[in-house]
Amino acid sequence: MPVPHHGAEHHAWLSLDLIPGLGGEKLRRLLIQFGSPAAILGSAAAPLSQYVGPKVADSIAAGADPDRLQAALAWLEHENNHLLTLADEDYPKVLLEISDPPPILYMKGRRELLGRTGIAVVGSRNATPVGIQNAEGFSRVLSQAGLTIISGMALGIDAAAHRGGLDGGASSIAVIGTGLDLVYPARNKALAHELAQNGLILSEFSLGTPALANNFPRRNRIISGLSRGVLVVEAALASGSLITARQAGEQGREVFAIPGTIHSPFSKGCHQLIKQGAKLVDDANDILVELQWRTTAVSATYKLDINTSTDDPGNENDADPILTAMGYDPVSIDALLERVTLPADHIIARMTELEIDGVIAPLPGGRYQRLS
Repeated sequence: MPVPHHGAEHHAWLSLDLIPGLGGEKLRRLLIQFGSPAAILGSAAAPLSQYVGPKVADSIAAGADPDRLQAALAWLEHENNHLLTLADEDYPKVLLEISDPPPILYMKGRRELLGRTGIAVVGSRNATPVGIQNAEGFSRVLSQAGLTIISGMALGIDAAAHRGGLDGGASSIAVIGTGLDLVYPARNKALAHELAQNGLILSEFSLGTPALANNFPRRNRIISGLSRGVLVVEAALASGSLITARQAGEQGREVFAIPGTIHSPFSKGCHQLIKQGAKLVDDANDILVELQWRTTAVSATYKLDINTSTDDPGNENDADPILTAMGYDPVSIDALLERVTLPADHIIARMTELEIDGVIAPLPGGRYQRLS
């Protein structure tokens, strides 16, 4: 796959990207009219103003901030850093299908991953332990099957999805809402380093762009645009993941959702998507079949344990009266005291053992949830 060299062409693209108020839509409009970044920069303000207005036209004529431009060019000289533009042969064709393709993408890592087939895995930042487990498990199997995992590098479900994708072989792509010289959130610094080495991080935002609230919903169209489909693992009704799912539907991508307990606010967004026509999945192979993705790479599947019968005598844990009483919904100690005829100290001691063994996990508000 050809990779453009750093030169005058990239200088022109970066110069335009740093013009205040220009933005992707106006830049595409100018490219249609003038043909190339160099021709745009070489034009007088008057003809430019017909397409972008006098203020932006004057800014183009004045040129980009020289310090920011030099900083961007210096960043681009690092071997692992790349600039992708609409003029490049390896610009993903799937991104050209969306209504607002980014003219420029800053990238760090394995550029060739953009040519792979991907699936987005997204969900809540404040994920439950079961949600984290599902996101990582599904992503690992899908990555083993050859699908590159795409997400937004947020805390919670996104981070788990990236970890699963990196483990599975087809790797992972993170689409972020800041400049690539920043790591946000800071707690994902180690994950960002691994993605930069073994996966790919990309952003349409110029270097130095801070974590602005409006930029994160905007980047979601790229997450869905790069993907064959979007899997929502956990989402509240106000979750940004539902924006990604909606954009996926508008872009003609498949939308998948994992069901959960009716008592969890993090399941309500997924349940709403399912009511609206998203495909309910409780097995990673459900997604592979729907996408008609044939592969011999998957030797095992990842299936939700939420539907496993608690009456199965072959399951060692199900003989435990506390686990049987818990079921798979979040539950408090007080609720267990009402369900199990055992002393309180016995229940608390057993819960501690189960937590240490990784069979259950604590939730906010003093509740616990069973894991697979």
